[in-house]
Amino acid sequence: MTDEITRSTGSAEDFVLTMNPMADRAAPWTPGQNEILNDGAFAAARSAITSWPGYAPTPLRSLPARAADLGIASLHYKDESERFGLGSFKALGGAYAVARLLQRELEKSLGLSLAMLELVTGEYADIISNITVCCATDGNHGRSVAWGAQTFGARCVIFIHETVSEGRKAAIEAYGAEVRRCKGNYDDSVREAQETATREGWFVVSDTSYPGYMEVPKDVMQGYELMAAEAFEQLRQKPTHVFLQTGVGGMAAAVAAQAKRRWGAERPTIVLADPDRSACWLESFRAGRPTPVEGDLDTLMAGLACGEVSALAWEILKDHADAVMALPDAAALREMRDLARPRSGDPAIVAGESAVAGLAGLAAAMGDPEARALLGLGAESHVLVFGTEGATDPDLYDRIISGQAA
Repeated sequence: MTDEITRSTGSAEDFVLTMNPMADRAAPWTPGQNEILNDGAFAAARSAITSWPGYAPTPLRSLPARAADLGIASLHYKDESERFGLGSFKALGGAYAVARLLQRELEKSLGLSLAMLELVTGEYADIISNITVCCATDGNHGRSVAWGAQTFGARCVIFIHETVSEGRKAAIEAYGAEVRRCKGNYDDSVREAQETATREGWFVVSDTSYPGYMEVPKDVMQGYELMAAEAFEQLRQKPTHVFLQTGVGGMAAAVAAQAKRRWGAERPTIVLADPDRSACWLESFRAGRPTPVEGDLDTLMAGLACGEVSALAWEILKDHADAVMALPDAAALREMRDLARPRSGDPAIVAGESAVAGLAGLAAAMGDPEARALLGLGAESHVLVFGTEGATDPDLYDRIISGQAA
């Protein structure tokens, strides 16, 4: 049996599936991986985030009708469309990383230890107001960073690339941030954010990591782990498979980390899902090392339009992700429209363009006998997917669901 399958027909059923030759279900959680994500840091993140006003676990939707159609035992969808009113799981990561950064800077400035809750008392407002945080974003992470900065009283500048929609730009500005549009793609905006921050003395709060920039993305990923922990605790039965959309990979690494530390060698099969126009995880698993993809990365799945994997995510997923799929935009459109229609036993779900790549990967694999066999999928499979955003660009969402956007 081959370790890679390619189906190319020019339709929504197209995919490439590549197994990860480095993955080892029995591999231990290494000291290096523990430096990135660990139980102690997660407990601190959970304690902080669950204390914020408006916190509530997001729902885990059971989709029995869709599971039956696919031919699996069960399908659960973790619905992040209402997280903190921001419409995305990113609320967990960016805002928490802003809080951690401000906490560290205050402690350095004042020479004393502070609890995170002290950030919102107003006692240190003068110091915090002189701190500027920034990041590059496709939309959701920037909104979270802007919300965190507004909540804790810092200044915020967000960098977006050429193809980020005006709707997403306006949503970020609604939280008081200055938004600067850059030439090029997402990776170009990451570089511009870092260069500007270095020149101006600002602090980058990025969800991707690169040489010389590791600490803040760890905090982002610790926040994301809360979504995974909620889902695993809400399930009555351990999943056999988890399908995860990637982007730079921070969210997927956080979920895989929770699964590995929770279940060890009995963890679920982890399958990643890239847009086919920005399939950096596919290329990296093929090469056995982080491998960028070039070009404009122009995909409808805007939040996943990333050409370079996160260095921290790579350290986790190279061992604890079993496969990756690359999927066309047409597959995402199909899943968004399918979820929007209620079925007998299944609720209607509002899912944004970047929320459904994992589900699209599951559907593609179940429709192909060779892919099913390679991934060990079948009638006894219990699958978990993460719907990582709702309609974060409502106008675009309405046009997609109505069929006006193809």
